[in-house]
Amino acid sequence: MEMWGNEMERKYWVPAIERANDVLEQIASQPSKLKLMDLSAATGINKSTMFSLLQTMETLNWVIKEPGDTYALGAVFGVLGNAYFAGMNLVKLFEEKAEQTMRKLGETIQLARLEKGELVYLAKKEAATHVRLISEPGMRLPAYATAMGKALLASLENEQIDALYADEDYQAFTPNTVKSTLELQQHINEARALGYALDREEVALGFCCVAAPVLDRGGKAIGAVSCSMSVHHWPAKQALAVEEIQQLARSLSASGVTE
Repeated sequence: MEMWGNEMERKYWVPAIERANDVLEQIASQPSKLKLMDLSAATGINKSTMFSLLQTMETLNWVIKEPGDTYALGAVFGVLGNAYFAGMNLVKLFEEKAEQTMRKLGETIQLARLEKGELVYLAKKEAATHVRLISEPGMRLPAYATAMGKALLASLENEQIDALYADEDYQAFTPNTVKSTLELQQHINEARALGYALDREEVALGFCCVAAPVLDRGGKAIGAVSCSMSVHHWPAKQALAVEEIQQLARSLSASGVTE
């Protein structure tokens, strides 16, 4: 196994996760061939600890105990693997298709996904304007403060949205930022009715944004695309931006991305 980081970093190491990783690597390298004793010998993990690890991972669907008491990887890794490659595929498709949208609007186009209550930026096609957006791939923001976040939250049940935030958790990026779950629900209802979501200077003063969700083959929202621009451009470009972002979202959805 490759060891990561120096001793300062390893003070935060969780040995149980390391052991589970060692077991999974062994099972992945020899699926349906190794029993508990084999895994114990291969990893150096004693039998009682190995029994507990395997019982836990079996309950979590990380592994499957097969006839003959051998082990194989569980279905959860199929789901996670599909989600990983769908994300990579979605970024690639965005890079191919967003260029035309960016050029037509002359404004920056972005792609993001929802992780619990946060929006995670995946990719950006930046227009040649005198103002540069601070968002970059990997950056996270509270979903309630962004158009893409609200477009994705709109795909959830109301109870799921309520569970993500408590009223005291709303950070005010600007005076226009959502301040309560009740106010967020009003924004979500608007997004559901329109088919797109808006950010009216809610995360940064001087900028507005429109976003629409990207759907997989089953109709599940797996990402969102947006166009952000200066408030000075918004009155003249809003209608076209709404049209083009919805079209881009439909185009990415129709490309067969799956989770």
